[in-house]
Amino acid sequence: MSATLENPVTGERFTFTEVTPERLAFDFALREGGKVPIPHVHATQTERFEVVAGEVRFRLGLRSVLAQAGDVIEVPPGVTHAFANAGAGEARMRIEVTPALELHAMFTEVVAMAHAGRMNRRGLPRNLRDLATLAHTYADEAHAPGLTARLQRWLMAPLIRRSRDGVVHGARVGTPVPWLYPRRHSSANS
Repeated sequence: MSATLENPVTGERFTFTEVTPERLAFDFALREGGKVPIPHVHATQTERFEVVAGEVRFRLGLRSVLAQAGDVIEVPPGVTHAFANAGAGEARMRIEVTPALELHAMFTEVVAMAHAGRMNRRGLPRNLRDLATLAHTYADEAHAPGLTARLQRWLMAPLIRRSRDGVVHGARVGTPVPWLYPRRHSSANS
C-alpha cells in the first residue's frame, strides 16, 4: 500500500506504507516552517518518529528536543507532544503509531477538509462545529493536553448538532454516539 495525502494548508504529506488495526506506518514530509497545528496526546498509542532528512523540533511534555537525520524519538501514551520543521527545506520522517485505531481516517478527514477550504492558515477548522466534531469523533486517537478522551467528548458535545435519530452531524456525518445522547422517552403521565 502506498497512498499519499497532502495537506495544502499545513504542508504535511503522508505516504502510507502500512494501515492495519495494529499499526499505522507512513513516510511524512513537512515543508520549511511547517508544524502540527496543536500539541496533543495519544492516550493509548505509542508514536515513533525517525528523522530521515532535515531538522525537527519536538515538544515532549515540558522538554524541547531538536532531532536530526538518524535520530529516533519515541512518544509513549499519555505524553503531550508537538513538532515543527526547524531547518531549511523540507523535513522528512518515518512515523509508526501503535495501535493504529482510527488515526488514518482522522488524517484523511482533516486533509479533505483542508482541500475543501474548511481549515484556517494554522491548520484548524474554521468552523467551531467542525472542530468539535473532529475532537469528539477522534478523541481516542488524539486529545487536548490536560483532558481525557471522555472529557473532551463531553466538552465538545454541546457544539455538535444532533438529529432526531440520535446521529451526530458535522464534519463526519452519520457517526452514531448513543452513549452521549441517550434517547428521551415521553410518557403519558408527564
